[in-house]
Amino acid sequence: MTALATPAARLLSLIEARKAHAGVVGLGYVGLPLAMTLADAGFAVTGFDTDPGKIEAIDQGRSYIEAVTSDRLTRAVAAGQFGATCDLGRLSECDVIAICVPTPLSPHRDPDLSFVEATSRDIARTLRPGQLIVLESTTWPGTTDGVVRPILETSGLKAGVDFFTGFSPEREDPGNRDYSTHTIPKVVAGDGAEAQRLVAAFYGAAMARIVPVSSTATAEAVKITENVFRAVNIALVNELKIVYDAMGIDIWEVVDAAKTKPFGYMPFYPGPGLGGHCIPIDPFYLTWKSREYELPTRFIELAGEINSSMPRYVVGRLAEALDRISGKALSRSRVLVIGLAYKKNVPDLRESPSLKLIELLRERGTEVLFHDPHIAEIPKTRAYGALTGLRSVALSPEVLANVDAVLIATDHDDVDYAALADAALVVDTRNAMARRGLSGGHIVKA
Repeated sequence: MTALATPAARLLSLIEARKAHAGVVGLGYVGLPLAMTLADAGFAVTGFDTDPGKIEAIDQGRSYIEAVTSDRLTRAVAAGQFGATCDLGRLSECDVIAICVPTPLSPHRDPDLSFVEATSRDIARTLRPGQLIVLESTTWPGTTDGVVRPILETSGLKAGVDFFTGFSPEREDPGNRDYSTHTIPKVVAGDGAEAQRLVAAFYGAAMARIVPVSSTATAEAVKITENVFRAVNIALVNELKIVYDAMGIDIWEVVDAAKTKPFGYMPFYPGPGLGGHCIPIDPFYLTWKSREYELPTRFIELAGEINSSMPRYVVGRLAEALDRISGKALSRSRVLVIGLAYKKNVPDLRESPSLKLIELLRERGTEVLFHDPHIAEIPKTRAYGALTGLRSVALSPEVLANVDAVLIATDHDDVDYAALADAALVVDTRNAMARRGLSGGHIVKA
């Protein structure tokens, strides 16, 4: 058998010629931008998702992800570069398969790899020699080798001989217009030397820069480290906010002044809690895995406690301000929450602290309205089913005149903050009012 006849050599040849058929499992905030980037690089791409609504939207050329325009999607579909399906039996058509499915936490804050495991079983059912399977979902170090590979080998094929596995962490940042899937450096790793060459060649053909590392466990640790870094530093500044507020010091002014130091400092900003799929969740994958080695992760767990406590702190500040300024209790108040998304200028609700804020306020008997220019209605969520169907209200003078307080939870740019200044009380968790030169005794930072 010549070198060219080996499964690895044949696949490498297909990748280098852009003739490899790529599959992306999971067409959400990570999968759909990845699929478009691969299509732009010249690969034929098939997207897989269990949600028929996403497949219908793609067939109609209607994007549901801000990072992918409908025009771009339409062009890829019309050119035959991209198509989507719910039929996981078609995974056998793909030479390279990227797994981009959720990795949430269980109710007890343990890793939930059910989506990764189910997808691996789906792939195993049709696995054939010469395929490369790359996990992109964030997880604990060792998942690719310890979970994905054994499931794939139930097919009877052997990893590193018949098929190949790798890990390349997603680094998407919804709403960030400075970086795209193509321009964000891509960390890549394969299970063995041949797999490493294949993973590097595949992503190198579509990304501006790849960053090879020595093992899939190292690549998994890279992503966990990035998110732990942010979680710990956000927790630190949230704790400083509470301490400095008690001293009558504005944390926002402190951070803005501190960041003028050109070395040795990086600014992080406080908020009402953590949101998004990564930072509130991924660090706990490492704390869980560390128990296997009987090692504590005190920094990570403390950061999680601080960040998780912020919604209750904000509600407490709101209650204090209502009592002081209007003499009203939360149970007799109507509150307008500004911003439902977890970060500004995106329609992304994943793990948003705004949902927790609304839940806590309603538990206190508060009537809650919300306004978000990017989210018209709260969809069904696993944790906040009671909020399903609540609709965004218009930011009108009538609405503002009939609420006791405005709570700024997300600082979208497309909000009339000057109009908010006319409300009886504004509790601002994002420094949105001060940044626009709006101040007054009825504007309180929290």
